[in-house]
Amino acid sequence: MSGRFTVTYHVRSTAAEIEARAQAIAVEQSVEMPLEAIDDVMVLSDIVATVQGIDDIGGGVFSVRIDLATATVGHDAGQLLNMVFGNTSLHDDVALKDIAIPENLAQVFGGPRHGIAGLRFRLKLHGRALTGSALKPQGLTVDALAALAEKLACGGLDFIKEDHGLADQRYSRFADRVSACAAAVARGARSTGHPTRFVPSLTGNLDQLRVQAGLARDAGLDCVMLAPMICGFPAMQALVREFPDMAFFAHPSMGGAAAIAPELLIGRLFRLMGADAVIFPSFGGRFGYSPETCRLLADNARRMDDGMKAALPVPAGGMTVERTKEILDFYGEDSMLLIGGNLLMARDQITQETERFTRAVAVHNLG
Repeated sequence: MSGRFTVTYHVRSTAAEIEARAQAIAVEQSVEMPLEAIDDVMVLSDIVATVQGIDDIGGGVFSVRIDLATATVGHDAGQLLNMVFGNTSLHDDVALKDIAIPENLAQVFGGPRHGIAGLRFRLKLHGRALTGSALKPQGLTVDALAALAEKLACGGLDFIKEDHGLADQRYSRFADRVSACAAAVARGARSTGHPTRFVPSLTGNLDQLRVQAGLARDAGLDCVMLAPMICGFPAMQALVREFPDMAFFAHPSMGGAAAIAPELLIGRLFRLMGADAVIFPSFGGRFGYSPETCRLLADNARRMDDGMKAALPVPAGGMTVERTKEILDFYGEDSMLLIGGNLLMARDQITQETERFTRAVAVHNLG
């Protein structure tokens, strides 16, 4: 691939040192060696990154725009992350803020295979926000998780996903759990007439992920979840390509371990890698994202001006039924409100509390 693309970093520096700091980042993220040691003209002209602009944004922070050679990425999702922030992520004065993803890279990675429209089509559902909850806590037996899944499904949810802490643990083997929970959700869906989807969490190395995705497919499921920062972008890339009929939910676990802007990492890069829905911690919950960050993240997920399908933003992380109107007023109908612990607190009344949640979403749409 020819051409270049622009990467934006926020760098803490003094005005006197920022030009040299920006040039150092450009070298580090392209050839990672002194330019004086390079005598290949093609490398110097086509591969070495260039500083395109520096803006003082206040508080001792500068916005630095660097052009990288698209050819250095190839077709590898991991290499994309390596080129834009590999070594520089080790410097505590730099944060990765944005990437102007060029059309040729968007075509290489493809983005969501299904996106918002595809998820709505599976549910035959239009005109309102989507609803979801999570199976938790880890430590429960397969039978206990299946019983919980059925109660949630009887409340009329659109999606019931597994908590990302559920893996292939001895007290809850994946193969047993996916079969039991898929059957339980199907029973609940038959009782309501609503096609609730069960979304198991895939974990492990690539071989294990492939086996688990196959087991989910064999159980009649068409949605799965993984954590891209745990399993890795290349593994996600492989699964999205090998299971084209499967919709992928991306979980943000470990998404805060690197200095990458959430609206870029979760909103844009997860989508670029093929996430049909991106789960993220919304403002006002257990995590510290601001409303501005959440707005940018949701907008990035839903954008369609780059030739890729829109991914569904899924605000989560301590949401409550009482905040349904506030959250949906903020994100709009092309979103899915995910409420986990707040529903689970209802214990024996969980189906009734879930029904209250799904009614609140329906009433919000009518309002």
